[in-house]
Amino acid sequence: MAGGEPLASVRNIGIMAHIDAGKTTTTERILFYTGRSHKYGEVHDGAAIMDWMEQEQERGITITSAATTCNWRNHRINIIDTPGHVDFTVEVERSLRVLDGVVAVFCAVGGVEPQSETVWRQADRYKIPRIAFVNKMDRVGASFHGCLEEIEDRLGANPVAVNLPIGCEETFSGVIDLVEMQALRFDEASLGQVVISEPIPDSLVGESSAARMTLLEKLADFDEGVMEKYLNDQEIPSDELRAALRKATLALEVVPVLCGSAFKNKGVQPLLDAITAYLPSPVDIPPVEGLDKKGETLVRKAGADERLCGLVFKLQTDPYVGNLAFIRIYSGVLRVGDRVTNPRNGKTEKIPKLLKLHANKREEVDCISAGDIGAVAGLKFTGTGDTLCALGDYILLERIQFPEPVIGIAIEPKTKADEKHLAESLSKIAQEDPSFKITVSDETGQTIIAGMGELHLDIIVERLVRDFKVAANIGKPQVAYREKITQPCRAEGRFESMGTGKEQFGHVEIELLPGEKGSGNQFYCCVDEDVIPSAFVETIRKGVLGSFDSGPLVGYPMIDVVARLVGGSYDENKSTDMAFGVAATVASRKAAVQGHPVLLEPVMDLQIVSPEEYLGDVLNDLNKKGAQVQGVEVERGRQLIFAKAPLAELFGYSTDLRSATQGRATFTMIFSEFAVVPDRRAEVTLQKIKGV
Repeated sequence: MAGGEPLASVRNIGIMAHIDAGKTTTTERILFYTGRSHKYGEVHDGAAIMDWMEQEQERGITITSAATTCNWRNHRINIIDTPGHVDFTVEVERSLRVLDGVVAVFCAVGGVEPQSETVWRQADRYKIPRIAFVNKMDRVGASFHGCLEEIEDRLGANPVAVNLPIGCEETFSGVIDLVEMQALRFDEASLGQVVISEPIPDSLVGESSAARMTLLEKLADFDEGVMEKYLNDQEIPSDELRAALRKATLALEVVPVLCGSAFKNKGVQPLLDAITAYLPSPVDIPPVEGLDKKGETLVRKAGADERLCGLVFKLQTDPYVGNLAFIRIYSGVLRVGDRVTNPRNGKTEKIPKLLKLHANKREEVDCISAGDIGAVAGLKFTGTGDTLCALGDYILLERIQFPEPVIGIAIEPKTKADEKHLAESLSKIAQEDPSFKITVSDETGQTIIAGMGELHLDIIVERLVRDFKVAANIGKPQVAYREKITQPCRAEGRFESMGTGKEQFGHVEIELLPGEKGSGNQFYCCVDEDVIPSAFVETIRKGVLGSFDSGPLVGYPMIDVVARLVGGSYDENKSTDMAFGVAATVASRKAAVQGHPVLLEPVMDLQIVSPEEYLGDVLNDLNKKGAQVQGVEVERGRQLIFAKAPLAELFGYSTDLRSATQGRATFTMIFSEFAVVPDRRAEVTLQKIKGV
């Protein structure tokens, strides 16, 4: 049981889309029609319930994923409304890790936009069943069938319409339910709360029959009962059709597609029906798997009678209750007062307070059961991606993978008195946001904060000033470069201490090799026990890998290096861990200098959507920025430009693009890879970094 309902009637879903597709407005209407809120807030008025941060209300975008709960037809729906802007893709990533189903919202005018594609691929990776909602059917240029085609062509999905629009653009007035074969209209006087069922208009009977036939044909491929009746021209009851549609959706074979206009209060109740009918409950998804102490697989089934297992997927600093840890319980029950284990660090935590969430409002509860999402207040030793399990138990769930930040800015306190406050505030934000990193430059002593994009860092700086009341000076955005060796190299490192204290000795020979792109830094021990005892190898490994935090060119981290311990010696009486650690660091740094190091820069994937008349201007501007245009496609009268460009050339690109297209083009950029800075720019870039 979860909150009193059987597990089969719980839905944990995310609502996600490209920025400005209307997912927060859709969530607001869901809360209104389920009775969770008595009035709905509008994003453009800065009054949306789910966009509760000041920055979200001012900018009209979602920045942090917000959680809420509502009830619909004897089902409980836990909803996470996620950001659509690419700078906050980490919020989508960690939400998807704990959700069972997704509602993908598409703009009927924009169709499958760049960030829609990104979040769809993220959901593909986690194998999450989806339904699609084509929103903004009332807008000029809306095309339901155009959206269906794009979902198939660009996302590689198998969309199947379960709704058809009645009218389009200013004539959009309702939807046709292809399962029940009836028209649904939404009473405007009651703000769409009263749904009126009526026969399908004569003018749409032919189109509706053809669309239902397509639905039956697609389902016949996955359900023998439907196939038999379809081939024999027998009537298929709506319950049987829904069951077949559910089965195919859970198997990721089809994506049911609905339509409406959330802003105009049309089509939201059928979407709620589809969420309960076609998306999975916690018992429909495979049991969660984790590892025991030996690295062998353990399985936990969804059920209150199983042993406790939950995943902390987000941390948030709350002004009233301190640290909040958002948690998905996969098995067992978490109760107030319980003592639990964090297997990652072996620490024991006591559960002082449990909460259910509604945007920024809190409701205290006694327990959170299997299949449910809630929050724990006051955890001391738990971070994002940590598992919590019963005291004395051990199961480690797969951690969430987060992208590396690609842009940084220098930050320093305005006065000496602000120094401690700034450090504490940055530490709290870094705890909440795993895609935000803090480093201190060895050369300058400056604190550098790094994130996923200019907007990401803007929001963090705003939070420092507003929420944490920190007085700080902020530098200009800087690219987060990397370094890499290009040739094999080898060096010795020796540490001998002959002072009055204990004598120490460590001697190693390290070989460095360029690794494959994206392979990460690796270490291998290639010496026998009689050359260097295995007791010292872990210390050597840490010394070598630690040395890669600062490369030989200008001190940026080194990536994709294969390190091999190939020689050395030890003294039975004098050798210590510390001596080998120092020797390993010295050897690695000496070797790296000889490895012909090069500077790497982040290269971004760009997708630009532009009216045709500005195509030449956009391409000329990209050419000036050293971008490589990968291709240009025409889609629904718009030009889609795909390009790769160095991040260093893209600061302020949104302003440049607006100027070139009179504000009519949009773009999305996402990190692609680290690539070698071309020779013609490398020298200038290095001089600029060194301040020469």
